[in-house]
Amino acid sequence: MSATTQDRGAASRTQGMERSRQSKQSLGEIIWTALAALCLILALVPLFLVLTYVTVRGIARLDWAAFTNLPPPPLADIEGGFRNALIGTLIMVGLGALISVPFGVMAAIYLSEFSQTGKIARWIRFATNVLSGVPSILMGVLVYGLVVLTTNTYSAVAGGLALAVLMLPIIVRTTDESLQIVPKSVRWASLGLGSSRYQMVLRVVLPAALPAIATGLTLAVARAAGETAPLIFTALFTQFSFNGFFSPTASLSVLVYNFATVPYENQVELAWAASLILVAIVLITSIVSRWVTQKSVY
Repeated sequence: MSATTQDRGAASRTQGMERSRQSKQSLGEIIWTALAALCLILALVPLFLVLTYVTVRGIARLDWAAFTNLPPPPLADIEGGFRNALIGTLIMVGLGALISVPFGVMAAIYLSEFSQTGKIARWIRFATNVLSGVPSILMGVLVYGLVVLTTNTYSAVAGGLALAVLMLPIIVRTTDESLQIVPKSVRWASLGLGSSRYQMVLRVVLPAALPAIATGLTLAVARAAGETAPLIFTALFTQFSFNGFFSPTASLSVLVYNFATVPYENQVELAWAASLILVAIVLITSIVSRWVTQKSVY
């Protein structure tokens, strides 16, 4: 009986130690969960404050006239609008995407499918990482020296080229990663059925990775839409309507930069409304990217 009693005592002590260990683990999990939640709240507070403040200041000035009228002169009684800046932003972002998307996607296909471990691929990846970390204002200075000084005019084409250089590394990196997440079994199955490597890439791998690639494209567009410094050096600004691809072109970001600190109330209000539109563009592109990602096959 004494041996049985000792065994029961040992089992009881073992169970007590196990419960104590589990209790400490539960307490640690609760503490770390609370700490992570606090960090999340602290990270979201600035975003919430920015969105709230921009919405409150910009929504009052956001009406039909803001989308259809031109910016007002400094001392004019009219409120005006940012029609030319909105059109200019869409044109230059569209030009940037038209230039950067084909080059970026083709470069990523080469990196992922045809030169995965070669020296050229390593140097291209290195150059892409360096390019993604270069300040955007230097892109503007580069295009200013190559295009603006050559053509002797600020233009939408120069602005689109500057945005294309900014978008290119994002597109290359996201497309490269999107192609790599497609399972190798899909490639082997395609080759096993008699497809050539080019047919396998174009008809199997690329369509499978398309949702993730679209996500990278929308993120690149969102970044380009909010850039200011490159456009100051390349497209400048104008109070007038869009007058061709080789003439100074207005943009929403430069309009905000020009009007936000002036002492004229009508231009300041217009700057806040344009800021709200920029935030809405970024938000919409982010929502689209999330929606496209949910449609991914893999």
